[in-house]
Amino acid sequence: MPISGTSAAEIAGSVRDLIASGELAPQDSLPPVRTLAEELGVNRNTVASAYRQLVAAGEAVTRGRGGTVVAGVPQLASEGAWFGGRLTDLASGNPDPQLLPDALRALHGGGYRPALYGAPPVDERLAEWAAGQYAPDIGKGHFRVLITHGAVDATERLLNAYLTRGDAVAVEDPCFLASIGTLRLNGFRTVAVAVDGQGIRPDALRAALEGGVRAVVCTPRAHNPTGVSITEKRAAELRAVLADHPQALVVEDDHFWAVSRAPYHRVTAPASTRWALVRSVSKFLGPDLRLALVACDEETATRLETRLNTGTTWVSGLLQHAAHALLTDPDVTALTARARETYIQRSTLLLTRLGERGIGVPDGYRPDGLNVWIPLKTPARPVADALARRGWAVQPGDLFTSGASAAQALRVTTSMLTEEQAAQFTDDLAGILHCPGRY
Repeated sequence: MPISGTSAAEIAGSVRDLIASGELAPQDSLPPVRTLAEELGVNRNTVASAYRQLVAAGEAVTRGRGGTVVAGVPQLASEGAWFGGRLTDLASGNPDPQLLPDALRALHGGGYRPALYGAPPVDERLAEWAAGQYAPDIGKGHFRVLITHGAVDATERLLNAYLTRGDAVAVEDPCFLASIGTLRLNGFRTVAVAVDGQGIRPDALRAALEGGVRAVVCTPRAHNPTGVSITEKRAAELRAVLADHPQALVVEDDHFWAVSRAPYHRVTAPASTRWALVRSVSKFLGPDLRLALVACDEETATRLETRLNTGTTWVSGLLQHAAHALLTDPDVTALTARARETYIQRSTLLLTRLGERGIGVPDGYRPDGLNVWIPLKTPARPVADALARRGWAVQPGDLFTSGASAAQALRVTTSMLTEEQAAQFTDDLAGILHCPGRY
């Protein structure tokens, strides 16, 4: 392999040139450190340093005993897959469009002034409204509110404000698809933290923090994909764990806040110095509004603000104006309340039909959000494939794993589920699970 150079920078540059020219392709192995050092007549530490530079730049990845290989563009799973007219969509994780307000109508309201370069990046009225919503949940202490392009954008910017490639981040297992993708794309190391019926397990979180994770990303309620919400008791246990690691960045993704059936219980410890509570409007105002409210401590706000300066990547003032108009509209508030009750009814409908077909779920399971998590006693992908042949699109649970867990489960989106669909789907699922040769 024609790698050249005598310094770490020269060797790394040579490898990057080979990648750019196509002589090195994604997944190609780089020579072992000792071998390349001997070929180039340099110290092994020089080659090791070059490889570290390539990994830090995202050009290569290390695989332990598997060596260092050229990185490719990650192939990431995502929500909202399009199934066309072939399958009934119980997989995409979307809200019901009939329960979303008319955002265009909100844009016609008065008071909007076009934002120019150099204008404040946050709509003052929206920030003031959000601060009033946050105050009861955050309690005493100063915080600031910023606006990002949705919860995923907020999480990515927050992690990059404090972390570098290769740093470890604790996430739930199973986990929100976009969180898994964000960590992979940015070169962070994922540390899976197990989830049970009350949310993140404190013992798993403690082990992750003691293992050196620098950030924790968690969902306080309506966890995607399982639908569980962190209880008051569990939140207190998690705060106690985080209190021993005040330097860790804590990001709470409270994505379902406005339509959740569960109360919010704060996970962030009072001693935590780096934290953010993120609340998207996607689930009740619409995914295309691309906006999230972020409350955070002063230092985190300053770091995040530098990534949102007007003139570069600020959130459209027009979108912020529309969001404020919708959030303060009594009719939209009433629609949001109706959406909350409707989503509860539809998930309950599926659980009832599952029980009638002898397909068990854990006792006391009351999922919040747009999805129901159905545990299986068999691998999920063959079941999902069999359902697809019967016209149903669902997500296999292993898609949401960030660690080594098997996740033998199905995630079923119930946001638009009808009674007729619930009956037919559970009949088909029962037929697959209970009949010999079902696949």
